[in-house]
Amino acid sequence: MGARKVGANNVRIAIMATGGVGGYFGARMADAGVDVHFIARGRHLDAIKKDGLRIESQLGDLTLKGVSVTDDPAAIGPVDYVLFAVKLWDTETAADMCKPMIGPDTVVVPFQNGVSSTARLSAVLGADHVVSGVAHISAVIGGPGVIMHTGTMARLTVGEPREQTGRLDALVEAFAKGGFDHVHHTDISRAIWEKFVLLSSLSGLTSLCRQPIGPIRSTPSSRKMLESAVRETAAVGRAEGANLPDGAEEKTIGHLDKLPDVMKASMLHDLEAGRRMELPWLSGEVVRLGEKHGIPTPVHSAVLGVLTFYAEGS
Repeated sequence: MGARKVGANNVRIAIMATGGVGGYFGARMADAGVDVHFIARGRHLDAIKKDGLRIESQLGDLTLKGVSVTDDPAAIGPVDYVLFAVKLWDTETAADMCKPMIGPDTVVVPFQNGVSSTARLSAVLGADHVVSGVAHISAVIGGPGVIMHTGTMARLTVGEPREQTGRLDALVEAFAKGGFDHVHHTDISRAIWEKFVLLSSLSGLTSLCRQPIGPIRSTPSSRKMLESAVRETAAVGRAEGANLPDGAEEKTIGHLDKLPDVMKASMLHDLEAGRRMELPWLSGEVVRLGEKHGIPTPVHSAVLGVLTFYAEGS
């Protein structure tokens, strides 16, 4: 694929699907006049059709009427970009659903947790169509038709996993038009792993302890586990070839220390609600890669061993 000639004013973007990540960023772009098409289902779909898509955020509330929304990707047809933001266990199923939206030059950008999304999507849709992305936001479906954004962090980072071709230029223009923070990264693998070092540790320890980050940080025994989890993930990342800089562990611990005391990872919210968890792709992935490279991962192994009984929900 060559460099794209379309710009933000005539680009077509599909959101797969309209959860916290896709709903928030898609709504911001649509409100700014970008041609955005949403995929949703069930009561969420019905509410958006009837009352519009509502965003509740400290950065500004928004009610988006007349939304292009469907549960059938074939009704949307080929687009320039698919922003792919589904739970990790739905990756292959949702990727297969995307096929009617994939034209010769369509680019699919995953914004999922974990480090395996690009490879998993490439296996279904072809590596030529898939790039990489990272979302930094705390947002969930607060009710049918409503996206609740907590805090003020809202940033998308995108990049090409191989050579830089310019395919993402028009998408970055659409991000700018949407008015949210964004980065076009030249080393997207590093960005993915930097997030994963933090997220796997935050998710693992808050879920294992069933506590927000504040008590975990302030209790010596659990803080030691938190810091060890960070170092375990960074070690397997470097073994996988991630270009994590010296001091990445200390920087991550510093970020964890700045989080609000009440912060809980989304995996803990899922655990508390009896929902399925992304455990196999978070601490489970750290353990798998540790075994692959002969790197001990005792903290993440403990997280996986204890939480496996609850991973499928109740």
